[in-house]
Amino acid sequence: MTTPLIGWYGDDFTGATDTLAVLAQAGLRAMLFMGVPGNEALAAAGPLDAVGIAGAARSMAPDAMRAELAGVGRFFQTLATPVLHYKVCSTFDSAPQVGNIACAIATLLPSVQHRWVPIVAGQPSLGRYCAFSNLFAAAGTGGTVHRIDRHPTMRQHPVTPMAEADLRLHLAAQGLHNIGALHYPHYAAPADTLDATVAPWLQQPLLMDVADAAHLAPVGRLLWQQAQHARLLAVGSSVVAQALLAHWRVTGTLPASAGTPAAAPTLATTAEIGPVFALAGSLSPLTARQVAAARSYARITVDAQGLAGDAAYASALLQEVGQHLDAGQHVLVCTAPTSHGAADTSQAGRVAHASARLVADVLARQAAQGRPLRRVGIAGGDTSSHAVEALDLWGLSCRATLCPGVTLSRAHSANPALDGLELMLKGGQMGGDDLFEQLLRPLP
Repeated sequence: MTTPLIGWYGDDFTGATDTLAVLAQAGLRAMLFMGVPGNEALAAAGPLDAVGIAGAARSMAPDAMRAELAGVGRFFQTLATPVLHYKVCSTFDSAPQVGNIACAIATLLPSVQHRWVPIVAGQPSLGRYCAFSNLFAAAGTGGTVHRIDRHPTMRQHPVTPMAEADLRLHLAAQGLHNIGALHYPHYAAPADTLDATVAPWLQQPLLMDVADAAHLAPVGRLLWQQAQHARLLAVGSSVVAQALLAHWRVTGTLPASAGTPAAAPTLATTAEIGPVFALAGSLSPLTARQVAAARSYARITVDAQGLAGDAAYASALLQEVGQHLDAGQHVLVCTAPTSHGAADTSQAGRVAHASARLVADVLARQAAQGRPLRRVGIAGGDTSSHAVEALDLWGLSCRATLCPGVTLSRAHSANPALDGLELMLKGGQMGGDDLFEQLLRPLP
């Protein structure tokens, strides 16, 4: 196959689909694979400008991350993409013991040639801003912007609470040292001056601010310029792809294949979509508001610990969901209490896996009864990752963007009941209050 311009690994599935959407909607031929693809999957995908691999490293311990990412690195080394993007959450939530970004860098760096590791922080399109190496994030779409260590949700994330806003210190605690900093005022300088500023850091990690959309093209130029000298590893949210695209647009060098994305076949009416199944496994206040606003669904609040540890309870829940779907009703299962403070997060990993099993079981039940689902929505980064891993898919392509950071993907599978399934995967901080209602609407 022709060498793609960029390869990316998403450390959770929701983020991986966001990068997929950014690239696909710029007109690039992009596919997100469920694990390292074999020759058959690559052939089925056809020529690609961008190749992604969806993973769950954000919820893994370091040893599991190394095992996961070693094969990813070998694949992209063989594919020889100029840029290998380790895609992290835009809030950089990670910790020494889980989702360790320093561990990911150490594992993937031998698969590229460049010793420079650009770390791009901030994604203004999602309300994320990095200024002078400190990360800020909006509380929900259009919400109040907080320093990340004072953010109402991220400061008390159930697995990776963010206690430090200076990302140099945050990453140093994970084992990444000697991190340089490129602050946004430098971007106003002429290109040769900016190059001279960056030159001393080209053998080590460099944290790069993005606090405004105008910062994207200068960052993208630095990335692409260095990638022409040697294949490099870049770390950050979908802002990495946005920066490269901004540079390619400024220079008029977008790939020849880029253009208006091909229109996917539409589901013209709500009836053709059929009943929608959604699962909210996030503990964020925003997701709680989205659940409360989902008035078109039969809402089922479940005992998360019972779902994770009681087979009889899980079986009864499956039948309850199935009965609603058989009657043509949309169903929203919520595994989190409406009060964030009441949440027991001690078994978050077990609950995410159990929720994923429920999604897979619901899809299998409906397919076995000759009523396969056409559209499914999952809220919660870890829950989304585990749920998609539990399905028999080989890839995802971009169907549409429901709102910034929330992608509706088309599933590709050898299983006819799953091929063409439309999947909405979203993190807890993404989407407006009416997102689940949006999920029910036909696409234009």
